Amino acid sequence: MNIGELLDRGAISTRVSAANKKKALAVIAEIAARNFGLEPAEVLEALSEREAAGSTGVGHGVGVPHARLEGLQRMRGVFVRLEQPVEFESVDDQPVDLLFALFAPKNAGAEHLRALARVSRLLRQSDLREQLRKARSADAIHALLVQDMSARPAA
Repeated sequence: MNIGELLDRGAISTRVSAANKKKALAVIAEIAARNFGLEPAEVLEALSEREAAGSTGVGHGVGVPHARLEGLQRMRGVFVRLEQPVEFESVDDQPVDLLFALFAPKNAGAEHLRALARVSRLLRQSDLREQLRKARSADAIHALLVQDMSARPAA
């Protein structure tokens, strides 16, 4: 699985304003609902339930929220860059401005976990995080992620 299969350009938003974690998750839910034909409230509920189990803030300003959803046929992703970082209860206590949300079909197995691991490893790279923060468009972000993911061995 590569990033091009997970992340459509229409599911990338580069200038998102959110006052807090809940609002950032709501924006992600709206983008996911619009792109994947789902109900925003159901997506937000699934993301919120997962966050209640433990923060998906993985450090260095990155969050990887995720959920399993009815109605999805395959793994999908949403990428959001916040204009101002928000508190996310991250493992390093740093606020988050880069969010790569992953959504899996309700019955997804190990594929979901492999995708989470790959995205988390990818976003640990400081040079890539910096490039993502400077990118001016969804196309530029998509190109960075596709290029970087394709250069890496499969998980």
